[in-house]
Amino acid sequence: MATNHGHPPENEEIIDFHHPYTPYPVQLEFMRTVYGILERGDGQVGILESPTGTGKSLSLICSALTWLRNHKRKNFEVGLDETRREMAGEPGWMVEIALKRKREELMKRWEEREQRLARLRKQEREAEERGRDRKRVRVEERGKKREVDEEEEFLVGVGGGDDDGEGEEGGLSKETREMLVKVGLGGWKREEGEEDGGEGEGEGIKLTQFISELRRPEFPPSLPAELLEKDGKEETKETVKEITLSSRQKLCINPAVARLGSVSAINDRCTELQQSKSKEKCAFMPNAENLKQTHQFRDTTLATVPDIEDMYRIGKQLHVCPYYASRTAIPGAEVITLPYPLLLQKNAREALGIKLEGNVVIIDEAHNIMDAVANVYAADIRLSELRRGRQMLGVYVKRFGKKLKGENRVMVAQIGKVVESLKDWLEGQLQVKGDQGIADPNSLLKSRGADQINLYTLMKYIQESKLAYKIESYVAHTEESQDLTSPKSSTPVLHTLVSFLTALTNLSTEGRIFYEKLPGEHPEIKLSYLLLSPTHAFSSIASSARAVILAGGTMSPFEDYKAHLFPSLPPEKLTTLSCGHVIPASNLFVHTLSSYRPGGVDPFEFSFQKRSDRAMIKNLGLALLNICSVAPDGVVVFFPSYAYLDEVIAIWQTTDPASLPSIWDRLSSKKPLFRDTSSSSSSATSTEDILSCYTTAISSPASPRKGAVLFSVIGGRLSEGINFSDSLCRLVVIVGLPYPNLHSPEWKARMEYIEGTCAARGGSREEAKGEAREYYENAAMRAVNQSIGRAVRHRGDWSGIVLVDGRYKGERVRGKLPGWIRKGLKEEGDRGVAGLMGGLGGFFRGRG
Repeated sequence: MATNHGHPPENEEIIDFHHPYTPYPVQLEFMRTVYGILERGDGQVGILESPTGTGKSLSLICSALTWLRNHKRKNFEVGLDETRREMAGEPGWMVEIALKRKREELMKRWEEREQRLARLRKQEREAEERGRDRKRVRVEERGKKREVDEEEEFLVGVGGGDDDGEGEEGGLSKETREMLVKVGLGGWKREEGEEDGGEGEGEGIKLTQFISELRRPEFPPSLPAELLEKDGKEETKETVKEITLSSRQKLCINPAVARLGSVSAINDRCTELQQSKSKEKCAFMPNAENLKQTHQFRDTTLATVPDIEDMYRIGKQLHVCPYYASRTAIPGAEVITLPYPLLLQKNAREALGIKLEGNVVIIDEAHNIMDAVANVYAADIRLSELRRGRQMLGVYVKRFGKKLKGENRVMVAQIGKVVESLKDWLEGQLQVKGDQGIADPNSLLKSRGADQINLYTLMKYIQESKLAYKIESYVAHTEESQDLTSPKSSTPVLHTLVSFLTALTNLSTEGRIFYEKLPGEHPEIKLSYLLLSPTHAFSSIASSARAVILAGGTMSPFEDYKAHLFPSLPPEKLTTLSCGHVIPASNLFVHTLSSYRPGGVDPFEFSFQKRSDRAMIKNLGLALLNICSVAPDGVVVFFPSYAYLDEVIAIWQTTDPASLPSIWDRLSSKKPLFRDTSSSSSSATSTEDILSCYTTAISSPASPRKGAVLFSVIGGRLSEGINFSDSLCRLVVIVGLPYPNLHSPEWKARMEYIEGTCAARGGSREEAKGEAREYYENAAMRAVNQSIGRAVRHRGDWSGIVLVDGRYKGERVRGKLPGWIRKGLKEEGDRGVAGLMGGLGGFFRGRG
C-alpha cells in the first residue's frame, strides 16, 4: 500500500490529528510520516506522494498544525523549566510564585489576543449574515490630465549629483521607512533585483483551495491543557492564525496604480509614490494617520484565515494597503501561504521579512517544483522588443535629452548601447543557418562598446530611477507609441531587458543562453536564459528550514528530487513515502497494450523513429474504435505532443481506398470527438470552451452513456490541474512516451550539465551517462503520471487506464509509475486488442 524509506515516525503512540473526518488508513500513515519528519527537525526532508482524491492537502494541514501546537506547548514547558533552573537554590515558595506569575502573564496575553480576534470574527460573521454589501472606500483619482509643461514627472531624478536622493533606500523615503518600522515592518527594503513575482497561472486558485481546506479542522490551544485547567477554564479551540502573501498586482487597491496592469509597472509606480519628493503620496500606505486601521487589518486577517480576495476586501474596507499591511501580521502568524516565486527567491523572502530558520517549509503540489525554480529564474527578450525599446529611448531622449545631466545622461546612453548591441547580434543571427542554438554570452555585448559597461551599475540605475516606468508612461502620455513599428508589450521593455541582463550577469555552470528563430510573417528571434539545475537556487531553502516537505499527488519518480534539490543530504535525513489510493481495487483497471494482435504482431511503439508508421497509426485508431464501443461516458486520450496529435488525426481523417468511412468518421459515430490545440496555434480554442463542450456532450440526456472522446497532450493545457472526475473520464488512454527532443539545444545542454556534474564528483563515464539517462526518462514519466492522475479524483470514483506502447512493459519504465498504478496493472501476457477488450469489457460491466 505504501513504501516508506528513511526513519519511521518516532511517536508510535496514538496522535489526535484533529482531522474533521474519520481518516482513511493511508491518510493516517501520511499524517504520521509528516509529524515524524517535523518532530525530528534538524534539516529533515520528506518527499511524499498521495494520489489526488486522498485528501492530501487536508492531511498536510492536520499533521503540520497538530505538530506546531504540540511544539508550542513543549516550548512553554521548556520556558518554565528554565525558570526553575535559574531559581535553583531559592526557597520553594519563591519558585512557585515566579512560575505562577509567568503562567498568569502568558494566560493574560493569550486571552487578550484571543478575545480581540474573537470579536473581529463575530463582526465578520454578523456582516455576512446580514448580507449587506461591504462598504467600499472610494478614492477619487487626483491625477488629472497633465498639461505639456507638467511633463517633468517623467524626467529621471536619481544619481549624477544633480538630485538630493540621499537617504532613500529601495525607493522609499526615510520618512516612509520610519513609519514602516512603527507599524511593524522594520527592516523592509526592496532588494536589488527583487521581483514581486506574481503568481503563475492557476496559483491563485490553488492558494484559495488550500485556504478553504485550512478552515475545516479545529485545533486545541497552543497553551498546555493543565494551564487552562488551573485557570478554571475548559479546553477550547484556537483558530489557526494564517496570512496570505501575494504581489502588488493582486493586492493593490489604489485604482490609479492597479490599472497599469503589468507587475513591473505597478511595482515602479508604487515605490515611486513613496519617495519623499513625490507630489502625490499613496493614500493607502501605512502611516501615522491610519495606524489604527493597519493594526485592525493585522488582527482581522489573523482572526479570519483569509485568502487573497479576502485580503483585498479587508484592505479596501479599512482604507489601508493590503500589500504592505499584510506584513504586520507575519510575526503573529502560524501559517504563511504564498505563491512559488515569493518563496523561491531569497531576496523576495528577505523583502517580505520571512525567516526560514527554525521554521517548516511545506510545498504542496510539488511535482513541478524543479520547473517552478527554473521559471522563476528564466528570462527572455525578443528582437522586436529591443527595436521597440530603442525607438522609445529615442523618443524619450528627444524630449528630455537637454535636461539629462551628469550620471543620468551617461546611464541613458549606456542603456542605448546595450540595447543596440543585443539588437545587432540578433539581427546578425537571423542571417545564420539553423533555427536555434546556444549563444555565447561574451559575444552578445561586443557591438557598440557595450562590453565595457558595468552591467551591475546599469541595472541598479534602471531599478532606482524607475526609468522603465517613466519611458512607458511618457510615450503613452504623448500618444507617440502609435507611431512605433512594433506592437506594444504588456511589460515595459526595459524591465524585460533588466531581467535578461540579471540572468546574463549571474551566468554560471548552472545556466545557458539560447537563441531561437520564431515563425511568423515578420522575421523574429529571441534570446532565452535557462537554468539547467535548481540545486543552487533551492539550497538556501534546504539549508535554512527546520524541515522541508515536498508533497504531491504524483511525485514519482522520486530520484530527481533527491539528486537535484538535495544532492548533499545524508540518507538518514530523507524520508520518502508513496501512499496507496483510497479507492477499492475493483474501481481501477490498468492495462498495457503493446501490440494490435496477439503474440506481439503489429507492435505499438511510438518512439520518434517509428511513430509516423501509417499502419501503426491506423491500428491505434482501430483499437480506439473497439475501446469506444464498450467505454461509457468520457474517454480522454493523451498524445506525446501537439504536432503528433495533428499528424495522427490527419491520417485518421484520410478516406479509405475502398471508399469506407475514414477512421475519424467511424470514431465520430461512436462518440462526439473533441481535441485540444496548442495555445500558440492560430486556431486555438480556450480551455474553458473545450471543457464546456466536452462536458455538455457527456451530460446530454439525448445520448445517455454515449459520452465523448477528448484528445489531449501529455504536458499540455489539459494534462494538469483539470478535474476529470466521475463521468468526465471513465477511461484514460496514454499513447506513447513523451520523451523530450534530445537534439534540441536545451536538452543537449541539460544532459551535458548532468554528465559534467557527475564527472566532477568522481563518477565514471558510464555513471555520468546513466545519471543523464535517468533524468531524461524521469522527465517523461513525471508528465505521464500527471496525465494519469486526471482520472480518479475521489473515493467513489472509478476509471480504466490503458498505456499504449510496448515500452510500458519494461520494468525500468514501469518502476517509475506511482505505486497505486503499478499495483493495479494486470499481467495478462501479450494478447493484443482482443485481450484488452476482454478485461476492459468485464471491468465496465462490473461497474453497472
